Formats: sequence, C-alpha cells, structure tokens
Amino acid sequence: MALRSALLNVMVKAADKAAKSLKRDFGEVEHLQISRKGPADFVSTADMQAQRILREELGKARPNFGFLAEEKDSAPDTSGKSERWIIDPLDGTTNFLHAVPHWAISIAAEREGEVIAGVVYDAAKDEMFVAEKGVGAYLNNKRLRVSSRSDLADCLIATGTPFKGTVARQPRYIEKLATIMSQVSGIRRFGSAALDLAYVAAGRFDGYWEEGLGTHDVAAGILLVKEAGGFVVPVDTTKQPVADGNIIATNQGIHATLVDLLRKA
Repeated sequence: MALRSALLNVMVKAADKAAKSLKRDFGEVEHLQISRKGPADFVSTADMQAQRILREELGKARPNFGFLAEEKDSAPDTSGKSERWIIDPLDGTTNFLHAVPHWAISIAAEREGEVIAGVVYDAAKDEMFVAEKGVGAYLNNKRLRVSSRSDLADCLIATGTPFKGTVARQPRYIEKLATIMSQVSGIRRFGSAALDLAYVAAGRFDGYWEEGLGTHDVAAGILLVKEAGGFVVPVDTTKQPVADGNIIATNQGIHATLVDLLRKA
C-alpha cells in the first residue's frame, strides 16, 4: 500500500499508541487489577487505558466524529453521530488476561451507516491489518486476498462459541458445529473475532462464523474481508452482520456451500 489516506493514517497512529500501553501491561498481566464486566467477560485496567488513548488520539484528529466504544466510560454518548469511530480497545480480553498472545485493537470509521475504513492491529505479533473502502485490504503494506480453496474438505474454518450467560444459544450452536466439523479439514476457536475476520481476509482461514457479537467486534474486520475479495452475510437472515454481530465470512469458493450448511443446521 504505497500511500494511506489521511483518515487511515490517523487510525494506524492511534492503534500503535494504544498498543504500546497494552504491550506494557501484557508483560505484567498477573499484576493487573481485574473487575467483572459481564457473565463471561472481564475488563482490565489495560483495556480502559487503551480506550482512553484511542478516544484522545482519534478525537484530536477528527473532533466532529462520534464514538461507539466497547467499554462503558465517563465520556458523553456520541454514538448517534453520522460520522463515528467504532472501537474495541482490546478484542480478546480473556486471552490477554491469561497471557495468551492473541488479541487485537480494532478501529473502524463509519460514515452515514457505512464503514469506510478499518484497522485491526495484532500488537503481540506486530501485524497491522488495514482496509479502506474501494482501495483494498493490506497486512503490513502487503495486499491481502482471501484463499482460493473451493472444496470444503480442504478448508480451515474459524468460529466463536457461546459463552456464560448465553446458555440458550448452546444447543443450536452445537448442531451447527457438528454439521461443519464433519465437512471440513479443521475448526479453530481462537477467541478474537476481529482477528478471525482478519485471518479470513489474509487467506489463513477459509471461512468463519459466529453469532451474538457486538458491532465493535466486527466492524473493521468485515471491511477487511470484503476488501480482500470475500463475502460476509448473516447466519440469521433477519439480522445484519455489523449491527447485530451475526456473521458468516468466507472466500468465494465455499461461500454458497458454507452458508447453506449453517442456515439449515
């Protein structure tokens, strides 16, 4: 990617600054002060500090933008603005707290309901995934394309499992999992939706599905997949991928088959 837009440069700079804070805390993860956030979710001091940095950097560069952020904080609610940042300062919090180096910072820029730019930064591996609508998706300046596999039996598929507090979804999920397991080369559950989508864009995974996610989890990653030549549709046709976090992301070759299997299971 020879030249990034001014907007994307702002996003990359903010992600890099927040990552420095997170990497310091990741090195001393045992000493973090942790409080419960939800049924199966934890919020750490690292998470909140990274969000403060993102708000400061992005807000300074684009003061007219609103924010839709994962963590609840004391900032005024500006999520209803027509131009807004959608941020997840630490996607993969549980991995982070267990010293598993698979977590990311996710930033999306949305205008009039459409995501126009996205960044997913895997700071532990120094992999910066970026995408801009109509320009393409890139990893550390190298153009990304989804995989070309078309036989489901050769494919590696990622997913996310229902967690505590979502027991009602478990039986239906297990049916889908059993159906897909019997058809593919392998299934992976890595614990970061943003990186799962980035890996589909990079051709590392051939497909990915998950339900019950938040907009902040998926907004940037969905753009990555689309700009890398992939497809993103909902599992449940009454829902929307970005707004409802209801996702099937695939390459072109297995799209119809995987969608059909998941919707019928």
